[in-house]
Amino acid sequence: MAKTTRVVMPQLGESVHEGTISRWLVKPGDKVVEFEPMLEVDTDKVSAEVPSPVSGVLKEILAKEGQTVQAGAEIAVVEVGADGKVTATPEAPAPAAAVATPAPSPAAKAEPAPKAVPTQAPAPHPAPTSPATLESGEHRFSPAVQMQASELGVDLSRVQGTGIGGRVTKKDVEQFAAAAKAAPAATPRPAAATASEGDQVVQLTRVRRLIAENMVRSKTTIPHAWQAQEADMSGVVANRSANKAAFQKQEGFSLTYLPYVMAATISALREHPEVNSTFNETELIIHRDINLGVSVGLEDTLVVPVIRRADSLSIAGLARAVNDVANRARNKQLKADDLSGGTFTVNNSGTFGTLFSYSVINPGQAGILTMEAIVERPMAVSGMIGIKPMMYLCFSFDHRVLDGLKAARFLTSCRKWLETVTPELPVY
Repeated sequence: MAKTTRVVMPQLGESVHEGTISRWLVKPGDKVVEFEPMLEVDTDKVSAEVPSPVSGVLKEILAKEGQTVQAGAEIAVVEVGADGKVTATPEAPAPAAAVATPAPSPAAKAEPAPKAVPTQAPAPHPAPTSPATLESGEHRFSPAVQMQASELGVDLSRVQGTGIGGRVTKKDVEQFAAAAKAAPAATPRPAAATASEGDQVVQLTRVRRLIAENMVRSKTTIPHAWQAQEADMSGVVANRSANKAAFQKQEGFSLTYLPYVMAATISALREHPEVNSTFNETELIIHRDINLGVSVGLEDTLVVPVIRRADSLSIAGLARAVNDVANRARNKQLKADDLSGGTFTVNNSGTFGTLFSYSVINPGQAGILTMEAIVERPMAVSGMIGIKPMMYLCFSFDHRVLDGLKAARFLTSCRKWLETVTPELPVY
């Protein structure tokens, strides 16, 4: 006798409580295989493929593409044969965790269940914390927040949330109202751009919208400052040349310059621990562990996976870690936790030939270091002209945490480490 199991939205990280279904990879009537990708889900941290928990036939899709679903909510029904093995709990732990969209969930039309489990029909009374949603499904407000916004005359669509998952809190509303009262009369907003004949209109993905919101939050809440220094990369180039053939043979991938810059950054962060910190309005949290974020560019977005306790790794270990997260990012195998917990970030835009970059700081960190292209330039050497491989190091920093002197000392430490590398420096 065939049985059915209800597939639920997994929790894709400790701090991730919901996800948006970007694409179903199967349709009703298709066969699904346990551990094979079933759908793609976007969260505020990562885009990932979700595997099927069972093997069988997809009978019904309960959450459509574009809908935002709470972790634990039912999203599909799979029919499993009598000999099929169900490896997931059929019932969702909390039937009230419904799809977070204005329209009633398709689960409202779910087939009668043989068990005495309530179907996911629209609840006659929403949970006290069930927030309202806009048409986009992105911003969700609790009744308390809505009441406060009404009292203060605040348009919630203009408030940037700082709560879990970007939710707007009462404190956010209060701060927005105070800022609006203190600000001068606002200038009229420019008219929205409209497409002309022949223009191509590309709808923003959820990930791209969240990146945009994160960048706006960074630039509006963090007072950015910027410095650059030029490093002589002669020793690093010589060391890489001496080790790259053996490294390629042993590891199966190329040794790049990025792990050297990461090692220099780690050394400088040990020397200047205040750079490895978080500013939270009332105190400065100096982190013990160095969890290094590394920018990885994908086809249509950029992610920053985190290499935890990077200070315990050699140059070769850093290279392996970067290769691992980059491959998993390109194959959509990163988890949300891979993108959280970073204490500092290193960017490698120089691989595309850039010379100077004013990078945006990841909120919660004190800075980001960008390595630029290595370019051979004529330099004065002992009173003579010589050709040297030179590279600019660009450092964007939070001016609340670091003043210009401290930033310059950190950047100098990075540069000096790179300039003292010799061909004999071990990479393992």
